[in-house]
Amino acid sequence: MREEAVTFMSGALKLAGVVHRPADWRPGEKRPCFLVLHGFGSNKSSGNSVIPAKLLADWGYVTFRFDMRGCGESEGEFGRIICLEQVEDTRAALTYMAGRAEVDGERIGLIGSSFGAAVSVYAGGVDKRVAAVVSSGGWGDGERKFRGQHPTPEAWAKFTAMLAEGKRHRERTGTSLMVPRYEIVPIPPHLRGNLAKGSVEAFPAETAQSMFDFRADDVVGAIAPRPLLLLHASTDSVTPTEQSIEMFKRAGQPTDLHLFAEVDHFMFGEENVRVRSVLADWLARYFPAKARVAA
Repeated sequence: MREEAVTFMSGALKLAGVVHRPADWRPGEKRPCFLVLHGFGSNKSSGNSVIPAKLLADWGYVTFRFDMRGCGESEGEFGRIICLEQVEDTRAALTYMAGRAEVDGERIGLIGSSFGAAVSVYAGGVDKRVAAVVSSGGWGDGERKFRGQHPTPEAWAKFTAMLAEGKRHRERTGTSLMVPRYEIVPIPPHLRGNLAKGSVEAFPAETAQSMFDFRADDVVGAIAPRPLLLLHASTDSVTPTEQSIEMFKRAGQPTDLHLFAEVDHFMFGEENVRVRSVLADWLARYFPAKARVAA
């Protein structure tokens, strides 16, 4: 496997990424490709990005893990994460990779974890160039997701009060109210070690509002007849499992849903053998790593 650090443009912003080419790639071949989307305020160096990028490259795909705007080494206001802007970054990454000599531009898929999974589903629903989507621990309805993450009346009141105060603060001062990471998306202490070095620790309240308003559920049905794979821990400590179940209900075919015991939210980072086996079987059936020779 060969790695290449690159940059590309998303609007006026320069974003940073790493291209992985399979070890057996030869000049003149065009391989199917996967864009690997990182999680909430994370970056391309997270285990949930590096591990699937390398795994898929070992299986014969060109892969591209990159930092969304405001994350990692990419330009943009650090920590300002807006869902629809990440969708645009994903579409820009797709355009960039489709123009590379080693990539079959008609066979580019998306694979993402958590926040990146939600963005993958949404981007696949609105951009017909996406050939396949793999979602790991994703979500389709921001409000319903947050209700599951802040389940008690007290927690929900505190969360919604923060959203309201964020709007008032912006109107009053012209600046953003900054909110600690775990007040937006609670993560149990025993899982926090999975966060990538350099992950964002505080976000503007507008980030939480953009997530609240984000509904991949509304577009997931438009992915069909392109294939969709939904993976989720059967008991997820971060994103409620029902999120993938509800997306499955709204999806067209072919769509597969797999719930896994003995794993938690950072599924790819755990390098679980069963997860890899399911992914490999699904890829062989719906999106095989067959190279074609460029004309």
